[in-house]
Amino acid sequence: MQSLKVGDISVARVVEMEGPTRPDFFYAAAPPELFLPHLEWLAPWSYSPETHRMNTSVHTYVLRTRGLTVLVDTCVGNDKPRPEPFWDKLSIPYLERLAAAGVTPEQVDVVLCTHLHVDHVGWNTRLRDGRWVPTFPKARYLFQRDELAYWEAHRVGSDRAVLEDSVLPVVRAGLAEQVTGAHEVGGGVFLEPTPGHTPGHYSVRFSSKGRQGVITGDMMHHPIQIAEPGLNSQYCVNPAQAAATRRSFLERYSDRDVQVFGTHFAPPCWGRVVSGSRGFRLILPQD
Repeated sequence: MQSLKVGDISVARVVEMEGPTRPDFFYAAAPPELFLPHLEWLAPWSYSPETHRMNTSVHTYVLRTRGLTVLVDTCVGNDKPRPEPFWDKLSIPYLERLAAAGVTPEQVDVVLCTHLHVDHVGWNTRLRDGRWVPTFPKARYLFQRDELAYWEAHRVGSDRAVLEDSVLPVVRAGLAEQVTGAHEVGGGVFLEPTPGHTPGHYSVRFSSKGRQGVITGDMMHHPIQIAEPGLNSQYCVNPAQAAATRRSFLERYSDRDVQVFGTHFAPPCWGRVVSGSRGFRLILPQD
């Protein structure tokens, strides 16, 4: 488990799974030549030129701030039938890892899902007596209104299963709160609209004592998109908007004392974005 303090806000990373990933899982066109100009800062922590594999992670960020315990993205979840064999009916000690970070389900105050894709909502619910029930029974689950409406209108295939087992049980339990636009969560935590990957995608910004951090969500999946902001994943609903949002984000947060936390970045999972003659790059904590 990694952790960091941003002012008085503590940030801990709780891992569900991590390891090497083929670039074409995320990107339609990502040959080795795309990575070569950036190996100085991408390799070996985030990319292996020998194997042409990206190091990635599926994890939750736990924010503890001013009496609030906030989870950002809840991974894939256990026991859920999924078409991807590496995500199908998982049995992972995620809740034990959360407990090792000092958090039980009953202690969670807020759950933030940056968007409603399969690997960001899974632990919203767990299987109890054959039913999917909210994992965090005392939490407010914040869903972006346009995001929820989009997936309710696109109930097809595996997307329908994700909605039915990981989102709608929360709504039916009365724990869901729908938000729009920029939104203050509390305790110095804010939702920042970053649409494109999905219609209502947002990133999570937090600040304390003059320090700031921001969690990207899937506005970017891998640090290569910092260097190549025009590179979209295959899963972006609106590619043109996704690329424009990403560039705007990088311009807004580069060359500032802001920690940028990647939702799928391999460890170290955060750093500062800086600009230069060759574009943007990430400065890792030890640099």
